[in-house]
Amino acid sequence: MDNAQAAQPRFNAEQLAALQPIQNYFQGHAQDNADFMRQAFLPTAHIESMREGVFTSWPLATYCERFKGTPAADEAQRRRTVDWIEVHGSAASARITLVHGATTFIDYFVLLKTADGWKIANKAFHGQPS
Repeated sequence: MDNAQAAQPRFNAEQLAALQPIQNYFQGHAQDNADFMRQAFLPTAHIESMREGVFTSWPLATYCERFKGTPAADEAQRRRTVDWIEVHGSAASARITLVHGATTFIDYFVLLKTADGWKIANKAFHGQPS
């Protein structure tokens, strides 16, 4: 699933439901809008990575501070795709690729089905030159 498509036939209904928060995540990036991120993630989520050899772990509030409501100048050229998703009952995992200008990010998500629907519980990512 990419930011231009609502769904691809390669995903079944259960997977598509679990991908809804990732669509919100894609919209958050596309519009540089933290409201979509808050819809996508559980409030307790952390966004984690190794940056220059140092472990970073941002709570959702810190991550949302990065979004200022101004889409990137190269937004039309950016690509976001779902590489795979696995769903087992109320838990799921997914990997997505984001090509944002000179950097390609690989994001791994852990998702949970809650009373409010599917939410991203945590994200780990790696960025590298495109």
